[in-house]
Amino acid sequence: MDCRVVVEAAVPVYDVETADEAIRIAISKTGEMLNPDLNYVEIETGNRTSPGGEELLPAFVAADEALVALQLRMDVFNVDREEHASRVARKEIGQRLRNIPLEVLRVEEIEGDSAKQSSTDSAEDGDSAHRDAIDSDGDSDE
Repeated sequence: MDCRVVVEAAVPVYDVETADEAIRIAISKTGEMLNPDLNYVEIETGNRTSPGGEELLPAFVAADEALVALQLRMDVFNVDREEHASRVARKEIGQRLRNIPLEVLRVEEIEGDSAKQSSTDSAEDGDSAHRDAIDSDGDSDE
């Protein structure tokens, strides 16, 4: 089974004045920590909401320091179940992002080449059955 795992990271950023600056620095900092080993991990800003349901910026700035919520998306292949995919992603990302809190937000099964391969195989089986029927009809006419 192949899965797409989305992990939320709380990235601290220092000496910043605005939330936009904090977000840019957090994305850059996270990318540097993940590259070159995990350059296939996609980095996006996280979603935060207030208790009242109001959308907030992914960065909270106070006293020239910020905490930025980022979402890291990683595809994990050949796992037994979703829990296994979650542990693999947390381990791989966590090894590179030391001292940064991580939380798995969601795990989704992705359809890989195995699904495409099975549909291709069934189509080929149908074609060969069709050819066999034509050959057997042709043989009976002779």
